[in-house]
Amino acid sequence: MSWQGWYTLTVIGIVFVMMVRGMGPPDILLLGGSVLVALAGIITPEDLATGFSNKSMLTIGALFVVAAAMRETGALDRIGAHMLGRVRTERGALLRIAPQVAGLSAFLNNTAVVAMMIPILTDWCRKFRISPSRLLLPLAYLAILGGMCTLVGTSRNLIVSELMEEAAAAPQTSALGQQSLRNGFTMFELAWIGVPSLVCGAAYLLVAGRWLLPDRKDLLEQLGESAREYLVDIRIQSNCPLIGQTVQEAGLRRLPGLFLIEIVRGERVVAPVAPDEILQADDQLTFTGVVSTIVDLERIPGFVPVTDEHHEIGAAARRARRYCEAVISRTSPLIGQNIRAANFRARYNAAIVAVHRGREHLKGRIGDFVLQAGDTLLLQAGWHFADANRNNPDFFLVSRITAARPVRHERASLALGLLGALIVLMILPQVPIVLAAFTIGGLMIALRCISAGDARRSVQWDVLLTIAAAFGLGRALDKSGAAEVIGSLGVSLIDQFGTHAVLAAVYVTTVVFGILISSNATAVLMFPIAMAVSEQLGVDPRPFAVTVAVAASVSFASPIAYQTNMLVYGPGGYRFTDFMRIGIPLNVLLAIVALLVIPQVWPFQ
Repeated sequence: MSWQGWYTLTVIGIVFVMMVRGMGPPDILLLGGSVLVALAGIITPEDLATGFSNKSMLTIGALFVVAAAMRETGALDRIGAHMLGRVRTERGALLRIAPQVAGLSAFLNNTAVVAMMIPILTDWCRKFRISPSRLLLPLAYLAILGGMCTLVGTSRNLIVSELMEEAAAAPQTSALGQQSLRNGFTMFELAWIGVPSLVCGAAYLLVAGRWLLPDRKDLLEQLGESAREYLVDIRIQSNCPLIGQTVQEAGLRRLPGLFLIEIVRGERVVAPVAPDEILQADDQLTFTGVVSTIVDLERIPGFVPVTDEHHEIGAAARRARRYCEAVISRTSPLIGQNIRAANFRARYNAAIVAVHRGREHLKGRIGDFVLQAGDTLLLQAGWHFADANRNNPDFFLVSRITAARPVRHERASLALGLLGALIVLMILPQVPIVLAAFTIGGLMIALRCISAGDARRSVQWDVLLTIAAAFGLGRALDKSGAAEVIGSLGVSLIDQFGTHAVLAAVYVTTVVFGILISSNATAVLMFPIAMAVSEQLGVDPRPFAVTVAVAASVSFASPIAYQTNMLVYGPGGYRFTDFMRIGIPLNVLLAIVALLVIPQVWPFQ
């Protein structure tokens, strides 16, 4: 292999390790890697810019606007309100939501679908005394499986389809490859593998879920306003009538769902807090509890919440504000910063009142906590906070906040009609998919289903930059000869076991990479390797392209592998091991399905 190949593999290896260890945002790391290979002359500036004009990336950007318009008009809420009907059992709820969540995710951004369904399912669980941990993780998995069924259901399918068209136009591609890859995927072509995967995955969740899904009964005890236990700081003002009373006399040991952890008094920390501890002015009380009881604390005269930056919120300001909950996304710039340094108030015009982190019992001062992906924040914000931030990629709003935003209900039917038109246009072979997506996205704005400002904010720019930057590294793998060498090495080691074994190796490698790094980046980086393998074997490259698209999407074994998993991580009270225990067998099952179905539908010859 030439020095260009070794250099490319070294750069990709460094980027890979940095992404796995969380040493920077994936989009910035991938862009930096692409710039390094461009500086070495392995790819041209035109190659570096190719990803930014890629049709699949542009299509994904337009689909973000369509999904946001569906939420803005309440069309998604209207669908969600009728999903569960009169069902009263856990199994019945799964049977009801499976086809509907999968159907929505086949045509809409699955992150939007899951965010819409979380409060609906949580309310239903509260009503029928069923732990949310039994339903929220299947919700995330069903959204992923539904997205695998169509070309537009997941960004990986669009990316691989565009890469197929580019590979077909490349002069080094064989005649067989040029003929096979020429038109990319059709709208419903991947349903041949997506639908069997969906059916098997849903059956697995229904059957094995009874034993594998956690049943966190303690979540039911906390389902007041929320299923999450938060840490909150309260300061006692000088006019508080409880000053001079003991903790026991003040009734602070009898509040349901609440526990007084410590009292900070000047430089002294009182912990544990004895029942006969006397309350004093300017004491800062740290409680852990559920939202409903935290709200009750604010009703005590002289009790004032201390927010993220140790500011007290006055009574008049509190009346003009409301609570909402947000989950930190895996790409948020807040990750790794302590709450005080994150300057949340200045960035988003909201105050962090309390923090929840999975099953971990947090201790210490609110402002000193270092934020992590998946943390759930209890925020006090203005009435228009949700309207301004419900499409913010830094965090996902998951509490029921419909009263805080003026939903365009009168446009809901129009938005549903435009979604139907989008599906029809994408099916028609005469209309390019990117043109269909931009046409409907533009009509959503023109017909006031969503404002231009909200449409701009709905685009997840970090996702698009990740895709665009990964194209540069993918091109470097191809042009440096590294992909061909890797393909030759892989074939020489495995081809003695047959072409099916080589296909299985490509599948497993893609799945592992997809768990560790961005699934979009995995699709781009694995595609040239898969094409090189098919060239070495002298077989049709299409089944290998399908394999990369499918394997890059099955992100089940880790909460950080995909944003739908991260969304349910906190609200469901899950642990990291829950995703491994349930996701790994599901990955194995879907691998068997894929390796049986793909060679039958897309033959090697």
